[in-house]
Amino acid sequence: MTVEGPLPVSDMGTTLTHEHLLVDFIGADSTGYHRWDRDSAAKRIIPFVREVMDLGVKTMMECTPAYLGRDPGLLRMIARETGIHLVTNTGYYGAHGNRFIPGQFNRMTPVELSEQWIDEFEHGIEGSGIRPGFIKIAVDSDDTLSPEHVKIVTAAAHTHNATGLVIASHTGPDGPAFEQIRILRSLGVNPSSFIWVHADQGTLEGNTRAASLGSWISLDKLGSRGNLQPGEKFSTAWYTDRILALKETGHLDRLLISHDAGWYSVGQENGGTYRGYTWIFESLIPALVEKGFTRQELDQILIHNPGTAFSIPASRVNQLPGPG
Repeated sequence: MTVEGPLPVSDMGTTLTHEHLLVDFIGADSTGYHRWDRDSAAKRIIPFVREVMDLGVKTMMECTPAYLGRDPGLLRMIARETGIHLVTNTGYYGAHGNRFIPGQFNRMTPVELSEQWIDEFEHGIEGSGIRPGFIKIAVDSDDTLSPEHVKIVTAAAHTHNATGLVIASHTGPDGPAFEQIRILRSLGVNPSSFIWVHADQGTLEGNTRAASLGSWISLDKLGSRGNLQPGEKFSTAWYTDRILALKETGHLDRLLISHDAGWYSVGQENGGTYRGYTWIFESLIPALVEKGFTRQELDQILIHNPGTAFSIPASRVNQLPGPG
């Protein structure tokens, strides 16, 4: 489900599954569309989008949640200008001390929260007609989730069960990943509908175990830490070895990769330092090819896996009211 409406999975092409165009870190009580100018932001962002399109990317999942700078109108503007397929989200971001959760959250039950997110899928976000294509949530890195974060995960489960949208959760280490999987399974959600975001912060053993349950392993900080030495964690060599290990354990079909890049930062001059989306193509893919990865295996990671992870049953889409 793109910001322009439903798209056949066969048309997604090469896809980056965790990126950002614009973010606003001021907090839920102060953010809003008044904080940025769409035309200025688009002018800054579009060259980076065109740059990665020239490398073959056709689709990007824009993971900025509500109250953290989500702007479906800006995304639709950029999609129409460039031709890229952009996908926005519903859900709440609970990490970082719940700073990005609105005040009404505390008065809402998980069911009431899910009804709000389901409404965005069925009728569009804030009257825009733009529907989310996945559920984006976030929890802290503690093994035991806070009551607030249990509520968010529970609401995400209800939303998934009603819409078919995949749940992408900013997670990190092993502990909170498996706690979320436990909660989701107890509510009837198959682990295959859960994306462990920032799984590069988890152990290989944890990644392998979650993948064996059917969850998606999202290695999505690629290139974000600068030019590291080959032996350092999160270097090109480190990611290459982690992906090779997942391949060798038979879990290449549960892998997603991306940069967590972009970030036109509201409040900074001209959006601050904007990081592009090319590292996978310039650094990682050549390293994987050196390790013997075939074109078919690269397509599995960059085309087929995203198509499977973010697909929505046609029956759900056909039941939506009005035009998408």
